[in-house]
Amino acid sequence: MTKAPIHFAAAPDLAKAVEHWQGWLSGEKRASKHTIDGYGRDLAAFFTFLIGHLGGEADLAALMALSPADFRAFLAARQHDGLSRSSMARQMSTLRGFFQFLDNHDYGHNPAIGAVKAPRPPKSVPKALSADAALETLDQAALLQDEPWLAARDAALFTLLYGCGLRLGEALAMTGRDRPKADAMVITGKGRKQRLVPVLPLVRQAIDDYVGQCPFAIGADDPLFVGARGKVLNPGVVQRQMRKMRPLLGLPDSATPHALRHSFATHLLAGGGDLRTIQELLGHATLSTTQRYTKVDAERLTRAYRDAHPRARNP
Repeated sequence: MTKAPIHFAAAPDLAKAVEHWQGWLSGEKRASKHTIDGYGRDLAAFFTFLIGHLGGEADLAALMALSPADFRAFLAARQHDGLSRSSMARQMSTLRGFFQFLDNHDYGHNPAIGAVKAPRPPKSVPKALSADAALETLDQAALLQDEPWLAARDAALFTLLYGCGLRLGEALAMTGRDRPKADAMVITGKGRKQRLVPVLPLVRQAIDDYVGQCPFAIGADDPLFVGARGKVLNPGVVQRQMRKMRPLLGLPDSATPHALRHSFATHLLAGGGDLRTIQELLGHATLSTTQRYTKVDAERLTRAYRDAHPRARNP
């Protein structure tokens, strides 16, 4: 289902600046359409708030005249709407980026937003599956489909996510040309950055089995993973399959397709992999993002200690 275009309730001069900003995000920052749409929704929510707050659509002059109290009023309104701290922090990050763009491109300068602190999002720890649960997920993925080729597709996709640590969007963006044929493949991730990912033989075999059974021809420019009608596979279909597996395997709600990527990193770390290598394999821009997995492994070790050590059981 195609989403409706985002409407920016803004005066013509501000709407033109927004169009320039979106073009800059795409061309200069190489942001994906998904990212640009997310930023756009955040900005559109702010403009909608300003209509009631200012008594009409904002223009560039109105934006440059906003005070810290105006931005705090926006946060208060979003909190009243039930928005989470993480979402409010993301929206403020979008606004800061937009106002910085306006300043850098001579649309106007307003330092007021720098005086406003967004709510600090709660620190999240990646939710990884146990090694046994991850392997059971790969086996179960093929059992939920009646059509053999769809069963092979799901098994190949889940094996790829866990075996190579890919994001779901990265896997579904692969074409026939990207189909792994050697011990490594190049993946294009966030910001169109490319990274080299090792490919296990069982991952290649799973994908070969799927392609061999697929009733649709997969050319070099065709999507590698397709739906029942031969079009690119919708991520919602994959997420639905994972939801079906949770009760069958006794998995928590945190067991999503993305959890297989977290499991990939956590199990590498537990097996002795170093953080720098895992950072490269995951395509993280900063090491601090990858370091979240050290906390996951520390929690695993603590649980094992409490369950097994005699002094932990009988203080």
